[in-house]
Amino acid sequence: MIFESVKERAAGFVLMSALVPSALLGYLLIVTVGFFGRTERARAGVRALDHFVNATLLNGYAWESVSSHAWRERDKRWARTVIWVTDQFQQNHCQRANKREQPVVDLMLKKGLHKKTI
Repeated sequence: MIFESVKERAAGFVLMSALVPSALLGYLLIVTVGFFGRTERARAGVRALDHFVNATLLNGYAWESVSSHAWRERDKRWARTVIWVTDQFQQNHCQRANKREQPVVDLMLKKGLHKKTI
């Protein structure tokens, strides 16, 4: 059991050592493409970054956006702040995001994709 934990942490370290520099390059590419390239490509990168922030900083699901997560957790202070900010740009944004993404979250949980893989 202890060996599995060490093995998982080592695999995570190796993976992050490759991903973090790639993520930084990806961010720079999002900015560049956002200003000078195809909007669709930048939008896909921003969506992936949104899911990354949700999973790491907000302890959400990797397949869910910050907006959808905020709507699920709307009784919490951080979520109310996200909902208020997004409502300044698009009314009911978080509620609509959750309506669109909740079936995906339900499917991932049903299939057990949130469980440990190593």
